[in-house]
Amino acid sequence: MAAVKTIRLQKIFQEEVVPKVMQEFKLKNKHQVPKLAKIIVSTGVGKRLENQKLKPELRDTVVDTYRKITGQQPIMIKAKKAVSNFKVREGSPSAFMVTIRRERMWGFLDRLINLAIPRIKDFRGVNDKSFDGGGSWAMGLSEQAVWPEINMANVNHNIGMHINLVFENSTPAMSRFMLSELGMPFARPEVSNKKA
Repeated sequence: MAAVKTIRLQKIFQEEVVPKVMQEFKLKNKHQVPKLAKIIVSTGVGKRLENQKLKPELRDTVVDTYRKITGQQPIMIKAKKAVSNFKVREGSPSAFMVTIRRERMWGFLDRLINLAIPRIKDFRGVNDKSFDGGGSWAMGLSEQAVWPEINMANVNHNIGMHINLVFENSTPAMSRFMLSELGMPFARPEVSNKKA
């Protein structure tokens, strides 16, 4: 049986972050510590359809980008309902999505925190208000150029993406603490200059 490879960020989480979370939130057992279950990366393409068809070069750009940044083949999601206000027909392409788990998930998160986010123009920190009630967190990227794997000279279409980090057994406070300990650069609250 092959040995399981531990990714750098996964090792930091297990050896450094888990004890800090247990101490900070007064947990008695390491199994009470929330777990990062999966990362979902998606791109909506519905608004770019021409005559309810997806341009082959747009599809190729999305698929190639996702293969390079996640190491997985994305799936195409089709519209379940027709929405006349958005000119969407049932069955027409709507989005592309990848669900990343285990080692690939940790490798993706490491590259997101340490390579992609620092390359965002005019970056002032990621939003720390984007947590849901279960502690999962979401962010968006306006273009794929922040990933070092992508050579924009070879890209025909600029695509944005939504990145959702899905936590299990968590709260917004716990998830924020864990992500912060892993190096996620959350925006600092504005300091007021007003005198009392």
